[in-house]
Amino acid sequence: MWMSPQQAGVEEWVQNLALWLKLGVEACGALIIGAGVLLAAGRCLRQRLAGQRSDYNQLRLTFARFLALALELQLAADILSTAVAPSWDQIGKLGAIAVLRTALNYFLAREIREAEGSRAAA
Repeated sequence: MWMSPQQAGVEEWVQNLALWLKLGVEACGALIIGAGVLLAAGRCLRQRLAGQRSDYNQLRLTFARFLALALELQLAADILSTAVAPSWDQIGKLGAIAVLRTALNYFLAREIREAEGSRAAA
């Protein structure tokens, strides 16, 4: 399909914007994972230094919340990468990644709900 120079310029601009957005969203996801690791490790260390036994399940749940949010952001970044002129190969990879990340997120959310429910019942 023929494009005018202006159309080609706009298309290139949109592709670059999508790439920068993707990188920003991926970076946010990585920062959230890092923050979750630091928070969970800090709580564990604080409990140990105070002579308390670490509440492993609570630490896992805290970290799981960070992971769930990061998974959502990583999926958004994958969608951005295929938003502009995707190939069938990219669409197939996105589909596989989306299924895996959605399944992980589902099971994380279910585990969080179950743990919070059992904690509330106790």
